[in-house]
Amino acid sequence: MKKIVTFGQIMMRLSPPAFARFSQAHRFDITYAGGEANVAIATAQWDVQAVHVTRFPNNDIGKAAIMYLRKYGLDTSEIQLGGDRMGIYFVENGANARASQVIYDRLNDSFCTLEADSFDWERILTGADWFHFTGITPALSESAAQACLEAVQTARKLGVKISADVNYRKGLWNWGKTPQDIMPELVSYCDLIVCGNSNADDLFGIKPLPEDKNKWVSTSKQIMEKYPNIKLILDTKRDSISASHNQLKGKAWNGEKFYKTTTYDIHHIVDRIGSGDAFIAGFLYGYDYFDQSVQHALEFATSAAALKHTVEGDFNLVSIDEVERLSSGDSSGKLSR
Repeated sequence: MKKIVTFGQIMMRLSPPAFARFSQAHRFDITYAGGEANVAIATAQWDVQAVHVTRFPNNDIGKAAIMYLRKYGLDTSEIQLGGDRMGIYFVENGANARASQVIYDRLNDSFCTLEADSFDWERILTGADWFHFTGITPALSESAAQACLEAVQTARKLGVKISADVNYRKGLWNWGKTPQDIMPELVSYCDLIVCGNSNADDLFGIKPLPEDKNKWVSTSKQIMEKYPNIKLILDTKRDSISASHNQLKGKAWNGEKFYKTTTYDIHHIVDRIGSGDAFIAGFLYGYDYFDQSVQHALEFATSAAALKHTVEGDFNLVSIDEVERLSSGDSSGKLSR
């Protein structure tokens, strides 16, 4: 069995039932989720040992979150208890021409106020195949950024592969340093990143070269030249026809070859939140289990992301068989008996 360790904030998600608006809500459905935990739980559905490192308040809400996560196969043994509150976010699901809305109340929760030196990363990461984080984690507080740096340094020392989604949520960075101060050093330790052209420009000052036809490959080449530990760069292209109908395809660059998938046409979206995390989880799983075939892993990743749109909540609760059925071209949704 493979092992993945993820590190990041988990919040309570509150959503009006179905597609009701906030103004119509008399009650909210409760789930718990966070970008890195979404990756871990997706892989846990595929028999990967998935360990998530975070911090919850030491009260019944924190303990309820732990019980909720365990239900989906997540290893919660490295979750610390402390601090005063659980971060919250509110989700109103859109439909057709009405977009979904997300409102965050996440700052100064238990994760944001963690102590940077409270994690024994060498013990936690021993035996792991991957360590994963996102640009959101170091955005939340100086101590979270320092803990993340210690984690990637330890992972590199132990030979654990490191992946990151560099989407850094510019509005979260209010603790003194900028993403440009922090993210380049963190990324320098990574083996794999998810990065588009806009983030490459914002974070690393890298723009496509005018003479290059494929602008994303042009950017990716320059990132790899600047950060030689990076061996794979991924991204997705999403076309939003409406809130209920999207088209999605995946792409990858391994330093030598550009890979892309077919376009997945996604009708009748149930919930698109977490689909990017499903994509990363699918690639990490596929790359390790499909003999490091980039094309096979990319198809698996994009199929997993497409299927996530059919699952309520942030977690991608789909099986390997379901993902492989879609990646093989079967999108019929035919009844399974």
